[in-house]
Amino acid sequence: MSQSKATVLVTGGAGYIGSHAVLALLEAGYNVVVLDNLVYGHRDIVEDVLKVKLVVGDTNDRVLLDNLFIDYDISAVMHFAAYAYVGESVNNPAKYYRNNVTGTLTLLEAMVAASIKKLVFSSTCATYGVPKTVPIPEDHPQNPINPYGATKLMVERILSDFHTAYDFKSVTFRYFNAAGADPEGRLGEDHTPETHLIPLVLLTALGKRKSISIFGTDYPTADGTCIRDYIHVKDLASAHVLGLDYLLKGGDSQIFNLGNGNGFSVKEVIEAARFVTKQEIKAIECDRRPGDPPALVGSSDKARKLLGWYPQYSDINTILSNAWQWHQKRHGVK
Repeated sequence: MSQSKATVLVTGGAGYIGSHAVLALLEAGYNVVVLDNLVYGHRDIVEDVLKVKLVVGDTNDRVLLDNLFIDYDISAVMHFAAYAYVGESVNNPAKYYRNNVTGTLTLLEAMVAASIKKLVFSSTCATYGVPKTVPIPEDHPQNPINPYGATKLMVERILSDFHTAYDFKSVTFRYFNAAGADPEGRLGEDHTPETHLIPLVLLTALGKRKSISIFGTDYPTADGTCIRDYIHVKDLASAHVLGLDYLLKGGDSQIFNLGNGNGFSVKEVIEAARFVTKQEIKAIECDRRPGDPPALVGSSDKARKLLGWYPQYSDINTILSNAWQWHQKRHGVK
């Protein structure tokens, strides 16, 4: 079977990053089936924008998975389906371990039973915890400080063990702060509740929020606010396609960081948003939040060398402009 005609199952394909990955797969010539429980995903994005097959269901449903692998000739899986609210994971860890770990294990067992042994996994820089060095390389110690990060690290361990026991090949991407939107305005970020800085800043610019909170102005950074590595979601999506291509060509299991390799502070993001939106955007300085590292920036040298991946949208103004276009369309100006 031609690689360009391979069918890929995308779990969580109705979500923010997953939907952009589906679009990238379609543009690369792949066929796609989406599995999403629609707890946070959007049916209209899959059916009206992406126009691919949507199976509404859960990765914990083994019978559904077995039938899905019988009904469709799946060559590989991209696994985005996970709960990802750090605060909620602290207050309700059971929900996170059941969905993120048990759900993934159920998926992997069904894949092995169906002799599908290629997976691209959506992990996170949260597996590192508080960094000892910046930029963070892949061999940096992993010591997650919340249950969300712990669930992703557990899955990474499971994948390593599946590789040894079942010759199961996986590409794991630990990414930093996903941001931006499809440059053509077809897809973007739409979380309920919303917790990410850039959409919160843009919702403030739209008048949907009164102000944006800056949590901590006394960090050991140039302007005293936290620095984060913002990676355009289209660049993330392209990396996933490259990771899939690598596996289908016989590549071995690998783990990659995905980031721009440079960071922007909270104040820099707000200032850039004021420039892009031409809105004032009221900001209120607050106390630090517990567990926020001063700086999180990733080294993506390995992805560049092995996959030939280079971010095309690394400028913060470009990231914000694409997101602003989407937010006006989805949340504001019709």
